Amino acid sequence: MTRERHGLGVVAAWLAYGIWGLFPLYFHALRPAGADEILAHRILWTLVLCAFILVLRHELLDLLRQLRGRLALGVGIAAYLIGVNWFVYVYAVGTGRTNEAALGYFLNPIVTVALGVLVLGERLRRLQWVAVGIGALAALYLTLAGGGLPWISLVLACSFGGYGLTKKRLGATLPALSSLSAETIFLAPPALGLVWWLSATGESTFTSEGTWHLLLLVSAGVVTAIPLLLFAEAARRIPLVTIGLIQFITPVLQLIVSVTILQEQLSTQRWVGFAIVWVALIFLSIDSLATARRRRRPPADEAESLEPVEPL
Repeated sequence: MTRERHGLGVVAAWLAYGIWGLFPLYFHALRPAGADEILAHRILWTLVLCAFILVLRHELLDLLRQLRGRLALGVGIAAYLIGVNWFVYVYAVGTGRTNEAALGYFLNPIVTVALGVLVLGERLRRLQWVAVGIGALAALYLTLAGGGLPWISLVLACSFGGYGLTKKRLGATLPALSSLSAETIFLAPPALGLVWWLSATGESTFTSEGTWHLLLLVSAGVVTAIPLLLFAEAARRIPLVTIGLIQFITPVLQLIVSVTILQEQLSTQRWVGFAIVWVALIFLSIDSLATARRRRRPPADEAESLEPVEPL
């Protein structure tokens, strides 16, 4: 790996996670569109853009031929998991709860590790067990101190963790652009139905809020695809552990945006909950770095700690 190749990979990763971290500003600008309308347009315009690129590259028909059997089932499951994730995320931003979304993405690596144990039967190292235990403690604390289950954070963490798990079970079957195209193909029918229903009931904002609003909705395809392609480029150039550590820039930016720009108020209990999660992530990061050093020697059969996939 040359220094230039590594440097370009790091820049691509920072750009990808940085853009994902600033997504709340984009979704906030789409008001008064609701989370359901934003989700539908995001799916449809992303599909239009991906299909256009695949047609130019003469890859669309090949993709459609591959979508059968086990692959189609896996892609379908992944599609609806990420659809749930996208909807809840946009809902959180639209209802002034971006900080809860940030907490969800801080929790995600911990949930991913826990799913590795529960579903894949992986064995965790000592620091990973510590991180999972502290993460569970954080969720319990936020439930008791906050007067209710932090459902937005948990749904985001679990849906994205499940999405990553599904992608892992499928393996590297499809490249990033084809994978996103396939997932939006599965999501397109309900998205089309939702757009039709909103138009029929007069609740659509697509053509009623001016040209700028219309263009922002149409740009959802580009906004979705650009960081994904940057992430794919980074994954080709730099080690997984580096990407795993850079991924924390996304929830950090989400939290900063929620407090400084969107003016969301966080209670003392919520800050304490964040602090507990951050302690868990410190343990997880230390474990990840130590494992990466060991794997420079002959590889050992150990569980991965941070396995990022394409978020948001």
